Amino acid sequence: MEYNAKSFETRQNMKPLNAMTEKELFKEFEKNRDIVIRNELAKRYIYLAEILSRKFVKRGIDYEDIFQVASIGLLYSIERFETSRGFEFSSFATPTIIGEIKKHFRDKGWSIRVPRRIQEMSKKINFARTSLYQQLQRTPLTKDIADFLECTEEEIFEILEASQVYTLKSLDLTYENAGEDKDVLFMDLIGEKDAKFELIEDRDFLEKTMSKLNKIEKDVINERFFGCKTQMQIAKELKISQMTVSRVEKKAIEKFRRELRKIN
Repeated sequence: MEYNAKSFETRQNMKPLNAMTEKELFKEFEKNRDIVIRNELAKRYIYLAEILSRKFVKRGIDYEDIFQVASIGLLYSIERFETSRGFEFSSFATPTIIGEIKKHFRDKGWSIRVPRRIQEMSKKINFARTSLYQQLQRTPLTKDIADFLECTEEEIFEILEASQVYTLKSLDLTYENAGEDKDVLFMDLIGEKDAKFELIEDRDFLEKTMSKLNKIEKDVINERFFGCKTQMQIAKELKISQMTVSRVEKKAIEKFRRELRKIN
């Protein structure tokens, strides 16, 4: 952003900044690009940065850092604002400030929310790694870091494991496959077929079809295929003939076949 070198001289012909309205300040800033006027506007609208920053507290980044980013967003808004468009400055600035805050979270925030203790320890481990590398002239071991921070190796492993969620990897990430022309997708390395996935549709089909059977058909099918009983056993329990059980079973199975043909 370039500012007018004669801005101080220009201000000598203006009334005091604290006596000017925001609208007057914006008009002067558009003409002169005076950094002093910009700072005066920032002072008057800093409350916007404070209010919007508070909406993002307790999400893994300190309020002071969020407020600093929001303040930068406020300055961007002041520099881009045009009074001729007829918008209120607060309406124009709010999405810009929020956009800067969200961008900061994407770049610096944790992808998954973790306890503050883990966040703080993660910072200490990074500091310990750098310090120990300089002292030892080699990559520090887990034991070295644990001794440096006066904690156990198990605690270090816990923090390192949790730190994996700082940034998430895309499932579409590709890796070179040595000796092969085709790259390997990250999802192919971590994914596995759920043995019960295909059962979801089968269960849904069974439940819907069973709801269309009458009571005796339901009883026969349940006892025959889920209770693993013979037709003779079912006939005795229901006090009907085996022939009747056989006819009911065939009729019910035919209903299943009809429903199956509908979805195929």
